[in-house]
Amino acid sequence: MAAKRNLAAALGRWSAEHRKTAVFGWLVLVVLVMTLGSSVGQVNLTEADYGTGDSGRAERILQDAGLTEPAGELIYIRSDELTTDSPGFTKAVADTTEALEATGLVTRVRTPDTTQLVSADKHAALIQYDVKGDPDTAADRVQPVIDAVEKTDAAHQDVTLGQYGAATGLKAINDSLGEDFVRAEYTALPVSLGILLAVFGALVAALLPIALAVTACVGAMGLLALTSHVVPVDGMTNSMMFLMGLAVGVDYCLFYLRRQREEREAGRDNATALQIAAATSGHSVLISGLTVCVAMAGMFLSGLTVFEGFAIATIEVVVIAVLGSMTVLPALMAMLGDRIGAGRIPFLGRRRARRAAAGSASAGSGSVAPRRNSVLLRGVLARPAVFAVLAVAFLLALAAPALGMKTEKLGTDKLLPKDNPTVVVSQQIEKDFPGSPAPASVIVKATDIDSAEMTRAIADFRARAVASGQTGKAIDVTVHAKENIAELSVPLAGNGSDATSKKALTTLRETLVPDTVGKVAGTTALVRGDLAFSVDYNDQLKKSILPVFAFVLGVTFLLMLFSFRSPVIALTSILLNLLSVGAAYGVMTAVFQHGWGASLVGTEGIGAVESWMPLFVFVVLFGLSMDYHVFVVSRIREAYDRGATTRDAIAHGIRSTAGVVTSAGLIMVAVFAVFGTLEMQDFKQLGVGLAVAVLLDATLVRAVLLPSVMLLLGDANWAAPSFLRKSRPAAPAGPTPAAPTAPARAAAGR
Repeated sequence: MAAKRNLAAALGRWSAEHRKTAVFGWLVLVVLVMTLGSSVGQVNLTEADYGTGDSGRAERILQDAGLTEPAGELIYIRSDELTTDSPGFTKAVADTTEALEATGLVTRVRTPDTTQLVSADKHAALIQYDVKGDPDTAADRVQPVIDAVEKTDAAHQDVTLGQYGAATGLKAINDSLGEDFVRAEYTALPVSLGILLAVFGALVAALLPIALAVTACVGAMGLLALTSHVVPVDGMTNSMMFLMGLAVGVDYCLFYLRRQREEREAGRDNATALQIAAATSGHSVLISGLTVCVAMAGMFLSGLTVFEGFAIATIEVVVIAVLGSMTVLPALMAMLGDRIGAGRIPFLGRRRARRAAAGSASAGSGSVAPRRNSVLLRGVLARPAVFAVLAVAFLLALAAPALGMKTEKLGTDKLLPKDNPTVVVSQQIEKDFPGSPAPASVIVKATDIDSAEMTRAIADFRARAVASGQTGKAIDVTVHAKENIAELSVPLAGNGSDATSKKALTTLRETLVPDTVGKVAGTTALVRGDLAFSVDYNDQLKKSILPVFAFVLGVTFLLMLFSFRSPVIALTSILLNLLSVGAAYGVMTAVFQHGWGASLVGTEGIGAVESWMPLFVFVVLFGLSMDYHVFVVSRIREAYDRGATTRDAIAHGIRSTAGVVTSAGLIMVAVFAVFGTLEMQDFKQLGVGLAVAVLLDATLVRAVLLPSVMLLLGDANWAAPSFLRKSRPAAPAGPTPAAPTAPARAAAGR
């Protein structure tokens, strides 16, 4: 069988002929990029970089003025026996204040005596303070303050002290993420290795994809550090990139290795088998990787810097993984030869050896008799319409809950588990002091912030806000005279994210601010804060969904059209992927919004899906699902181009790819399921959504729905305009063992 002439084949041939250059060149490239990245460091997003809308503009006003708002904190003091005016209670307040100031890390300590932050039942009070220094790094410095408060709490048995705020909340999230991702990264590697051992039955073959995927991730991390100086990234991007890179890197190597071993088992010599694998699976990897990159590029249309960072990170790790699988992998395979099967696992190794011997004997006898179809495939071939209807109905049923999907930017109290101490304190503060854990902030930029008119306007705002019943009474005003900026901290009614709080925010933005401080000539008054950020973030995502979806769908269609020269195949690719995405949306909504089966993944329904999740999941799944689609349809197309009937080509393509697609899907599901074990709610949602979607895509969609639809379409699958038919690459020069050939189609009259 002559190998096809394409870029993947050319790269594979060059690498096999220049083995040392390819291998050492890869290692030098990875080390060089990682060294350069480490030397310049990674630039992470600042608070202002995350924002959008009015809340984002407010953040930038503060940033441009050099007013990095300090990380504000609350100390919650409560006693069921003592009231706030009892000697024991006031002593606890005084000792806490003294302990805070003794750390030297706090400023602007405000006690209940001055702020009047006392609960309605007189059994709880709040102490306010700010952490000195850069708020973006306050979480790294707040531990001595936490220790001082805990020590004071232990010394006062009649009261309970708790702490919540920007620094302690971020520290709780960072601690949870750090522990979770370390566990996730160490879990993903052995799980992937275990699956590969089962697939190949040999240690060397199993270790090869892991080694290449890990080195690709290491190189991508170095590259990300370099590009972050142009587009800063979120702090968790590295861990996400590692798991994504591991999933796609192992899959790409698996496609390549399985095809090479299949050809060897069919009696090919090592060089020929490698050439065929490069021309076929290598080409599929190239198209799959390109599709993932194009899909991820759609996130640049979101208008949000955090998505741009995610897109760049994913594109970088996928490009490096594709480059490795198309260059260093064939070089290593050429070096190792049959030693790639060294370190055979008992039973698994013997089973594969028997299969290889059978394949060689078959090739030696000239037999091309196909293997028997599975029970499922026989059913699909016999009743394609029935299986298509059942598969579509099942996927639509899974997708149905997505019609009622509610999204929001989850706060700390929803991101972390309910029993997390930070969450417990936040809920206690919310109960006794509604709106205090996450107040809104009105940023007023004026021509003269100290003018009599502005002073009256601020006083009028405070009076109207309290009278409206939409805010708390403790409205704190901070004036920066030099910068002509004032910050008004406004506790909102409700729990900070419910309908009551959203109504209060609307009143604040549309009535209270415009009718008071907003009336002063030359003044800009904007509302920021957690809820304002969430609302603006959601609004921006809603605006960006259509352009992102249109871009991803349109470019993916063109890629599939270019790859298979068939508008019908390109269109069915889009529709099948949309069903997978819809099912993922439905499962996420059912589990995390409604709580159906949430206990199975160690969580409970929180009433919403993280706001960035739908767009991110759509882009990721649309790219990754093409791995399997391109791989399967390429094998079908190969058989058809050799002269097989559409039915026989479909049967051959599904049968010959079933094992590798199942194995690759299992690895990707296992890696993404690791996300589902994390404590953080947003990553748990991401893990469950991606794992379910990939599982459905690699099994139901590719093994049932794809062949059913292609069988129903028949020869219409290959219908194409004349210019596409003329540009279609030539088919391989000869048949592969076990593949149907031209006489089959001739006998069928096609």
